[in-house]
Formats: sequence, structure tokens, C-alpha cells
Amino acid sequence: MSATPSAFVIELPEGSLAIHDLSLGTPAPDAPVVLAVHGITANGLSWRRVADEVGRRHGPGGIRFLAPDLRGRGDSRSAPGPYGLAAHVDDLASIATVFGAAPVVVGHSMGAFVAALAAARHPERFPAAVLVDGGAAFPVPAGLDVDATLQAVIGPAMDRLSMRFPDPAAYLAFWSGHPALGPILEGPAGDAARGYIEHDLVQDPADGQWHSTCILEAVRADGADVLADPETHAALRTAVESGVEAELVWAERGLLDEPQGLYDEGRLAALGLPAGLRTTRVDANHYDVILAERGSAAVADALDRLLVG
Repeated sequence: MSATPSAFVIELPEGSLAIHDLSLGTPAPDAPVVLAVHGITANGLSWRRVADEVGRRHGPGGIRFLAPDLRGRGDSRSAPGPYGLAAHVDDLASIATVFGAAPVVVGHSMGAFVAALAAARHPERFPAAVLVDGGAAFPVPAGLDVDATLQAVIGPAMDRLSMRFPDPAAYLAFWSGHPALGPILEGPAGDAARGYIEHDLVQDPADGQWHSTCILEAVRADGADVLADPETHAALRTAVESGVEAELVWAERGLLDEPQGLYDEGRLAALGLPAGLRTTRVDANHYDVILAERGSAAVADALDRLLVG
């Protein structure tokens, strides 16, 4: 199932990478490019609200807004491993080359770590980055169990990868009970959220059941890098020290809309973020920071500062 067919496809020796063009209107040939990177079990359509806000501000054709389905998700589920954040960085570099652009890269959650790593490895290709509720890493505890930690952090998002549903309505019903996503589905941003969620479905021809497009092996490999890869953990500082303009937009509340989010002022101070990094706190949770009005406006504000910088 695909709520919105991918606008572009990059063929690989095996499989392909799908890219959603979420631009408003037809971008001018010289229009600035935003390249948006989704979270660990998400897909490119999670960026619809942010893209709409950016398009509204810049007008039809003013900005090209590209949001790929990362390798192992959505319409890119056929793209094979090896997985991991470095593979996503290589894919982003290929996309930038195809479009002849030095885009502002924006990433959410796991995608923020991908964006930081891309900017660190290729500062000339990705000279500006917006990191949304991710990208700033915490120290790694000894003996870290990646699967157990992923389960603790992303909870229902991880559980659903092995679940089966009789139809798309049942999948939406599953998400409607989520304390952070459920209210979004019932609110003014519901259509965009439903499109994003439905794009994560594929039907098994053997039994007719529906399941997530996400490849569990990809989620585990990417999660291991987010949690414990030294280069990924150093990427934000490396990027800023290489001259990349960067902003961190962080949500006050967490993945289940709990009061404690991934970051707070104390945690960020303890991380010793690089000088020159702008940080913005948003009254939002980990999901609606890109899926609802207040969060998408804050992310668009950050993009605007870098697009004109």
C-alpha cells in the first residue's frame, strides 16, 4: 500500500531507493533543496506537514523538498543490506548528486543522527543541517543490550514490526491508542499522519494480512549505530567544527507524550554541545514535533534560517 507514490526512484544493483517530492508546485531549476531524513521505523511521508509549511512560506516552486524512504523502509524496502547509518549517508550523497544540490539536510530522531553523520563526512555537500529531537548522543553504558534498549526507547513502534493486521483500518486503530500519535490522528493534522502511517503498510500475498514495511534487520543495525557507534556520536561536533551550520530543535515531551523528553536543558548542558550550535525548545512531543502545527512551524523556522544563511 502506498498513500502517495514516490516521485523519484534511484535504481540500485539490487532493489531501489524511493524519494518523495513533497514540494509545493513545480520547483524552479535553481530552487534551494531540503533533504529530509525520517526516523528509525518511519518513512518519507512523515515530513508532509513540515514540507507543507515550508512550501506555504516560500510559495509554489520556491523550495524543492525531498524526503526519501530510507533503505529497508517504505518503498525502499527492497534496497538490501548491509544496513547502518553509513549506508544511509551514502544514499543521501547519491541523492544530492542526482539533483546537483548542496541541500539543507533535516533529520528527525534517528534521521537526525544520519543528517549529522552526512554533514560530518561531507560538509561541502551538506553545508547546513537541522536536527529534530535527535543527533546529540548520550554516553554509552558498558554492556549495552541494543535490542533491549531499542525496545525500551521506541516501544510500540518496535513491537509493530512483527504484528499482522487484517486491513489498514486495523493498523490505524492500533496507532489511535498511542498516547503521542493518537491525538494527532484525531486532530487537524490527521490526514497527513494517516498518509504517513498507511505508507508503512504492505500486504502479504500469502495470507492477505498487512504488516509494516520496515525490515527488522535494518532497524537493529541503525539502532546499534545510534546507540553505540563512536563516529555517529562525534558527528555533530565534527560537522560544526568543519563549518557546517547546524541547529537542534528538541521536543519537551517524550515518545509517549510523557513530560520528560529525550532532551532537557540539563541533559544538553551535560553533553557539552559544540559552540555555535543553536538550540530551540518546542512545546511538543517526539512525534508531533514534525507531525503537527506547532512543531512543524518550529522546524520550518530553523530551515528558513539556514536556507537564507
